Amino acid sequence: MKVLYLIQTYKNPEQIYRLVQIIKKSSPGSYILVSHNFAYSHLDVGPIENLPEVEVIKGKGGRGDFSLMQGYLDAVDWLLSNNIEFDWLINLTGQDYPTQPLTRLEKFLSKTNYDGFLEYFDLFSDYKYNFWDSREVRGRYLYNYWWLSGTLSVWQRALIKLPRIIINNVQPFVRINSGYGLMVGVRATSSPYNKKFLCYRGSYFHTLSKKCIQYLNNFSKQNFNLISYYKKTCLPEESLIQTVLVNSKLFNLCNDYKRYIDWNGSRHGHPRLITVEDYPVLIKDNIHFARKFDTSQDSKILDMLDARILQNSKSN
Repeated sequence: MKVLYLIQTYKNPEQIYRLVQIIKKSSPGSYILVSHNFAYSHLDVGPIENLPEVEVIKGKGGRGDFSLMQGYLDAVDWLLSNNIEFDWLINLTGQDYPTQPLTRLEKFLSKTNYDGFLEYFDLFSDYKYNFWDSREVRGRYLYNYWWLSGTLSVWQRALIKLPRIIINNVQPFVRINSGYGLMVGVRATSSPYNKKFLCYRGSYFHTLSKKCIQYLNNFSKQNFNLISYYKKTCLPEESLIQTVLVNSKLFNLCNDYKRYIDWNGSRHGHPRLITVEDYPVLIKDNIHFARKFDTSQDSKILDMLDARILQNSKSN
C-alpha cells in the first residue's frame, strides 16, 4: 500500500523542508508532491527533490477565492496524468505536521473499510455542527462574489466594519465580506443545490482513497457549471470536495478528518498556533496530523513530535 502526501505551500521554506524530511524518514516508501506558490515566495527545490519520490510543481494558493481549490485540482490532475501510483492521498499545507509515526497511520489505512476520512455536514440543516449563523451560511455559498482588493489591514477592516454590518443586515441581495480581502457578493439567481444535491461543508483537510480522488477529478472536468459556480463562492475549498463526494453516495466516508485544529480565539479564518502546551492533546491515537505550526514562534513542539515519530517508527 502506498500513501501520497500532497503538500500545498507558499512560505517558510525551512519549515517545508522539515515537513518533507520527517515524512520521508517515517514513511520511506511514500510519495510526496509539493505544490508551491512561487508567485508568493521562492523555494529552492534542491534540498527536497533530491529525496526519492518527491516532486515539486508550481501551484496556486490563497484564501477566500478559488485559488487554493484550483491548486488542489491541478495537483490531482498532474498526479493522475503522470500515472503516479498511490492508494491514499493525504492533503497538507506547509504549516501542518504529523503527530504519530506514519507507519502506524498507514497500517490503519491498510485495514480500514472506509474510502475516505473528512469532515462534512449538510450546510443548510445540520446547524448543531455549524458554528456559523444561518445568515453566514447563506452568505458563503448562495452568492456570487467579486474581489475588490486583497488582504486588508487592521485599520481598513475597522473602517469597513460598520457599513459592512449595516449593508448585510438590512437587505438579502448584496453581501460584503472583509475576512479574506474586500469581496462583494450578489445573491445568485439560482444555485446547484436541491433535495437530491445537498450543499455540504467541512474542513479542507482530508484523507481520501484513490477511487475518491479519481471520481473527484473526473467530476470536476465533466461538471463545468458546478465548478464555475464554486469559483464565485467564498471559501469553496470548504465545500466543493464534500459536496461532490457525499452526494455521489458511492463511497463509505468516515465523518472524521483525523486532524487537530484549535479555533479558539481565531480571527479571520486563522486557527491558533500550536505550542508545546498542546502536546498532551496531539498524541491521542485518533489524531494523525495537526495545524497550524510556526517554527519562528515555537520550534520546540516540532522537536517533541519528531522524537515521538522517529522513536516509535522504529518499533512499528
